[in-house]
Amino acid sequence: MEQRVSLITLGVADVRRARAFYQRLGWEGQETEETVFIQAGGIALVLWGRDKLALDCGVTDNQAPGFSGVVLAHNVRSETEVDDVIAAAQRAGATVTRPAAKTFYGGYAGYFTDLDGHAWEIAHNPGFPLAEDGSISIPDFSKA
Repeated sequence: MEQRVSLITLGVADVRRARAFYQRLGWEGQETEETVFIQAGGIALVLWGRDKLALDCGVTDNQAPGFSGVVLAHNVRSETEVDDVIAAAQRAGATVTRPAAKTFYGGYAGYFTDLDGHAWEIAHNPGFPLAEDGSISIPDFSKA
């Protein structure tokens, strides 16, 4: 498995308020479907409603010890690789909170929590292709 964090998703109480805060810091992002994507070097910072994030992870808020409303994502190059990484995590002691499945955005993803309850999404997202070095670039949603 390649060592990589592709996205950091922050579960926020109010997406508009959070976006305005990051804009005041000079971090510009794009919003689509009540989700803000901010390019941060070779990764992305994502702002999404905390309840929606917990539901997507397959946990209820505060169910998993350590679930803080932050999810780390590891994007991979294929659906098979998603299954392989989740299986390796489970063998290492992770708890699969949502088995890998097709996503609403046309990808394939699943979630697990590590031994301390930190949530990870393992995803193949054809809309966010990986560069040779594993970095991602957020597409221009206005051109979609």
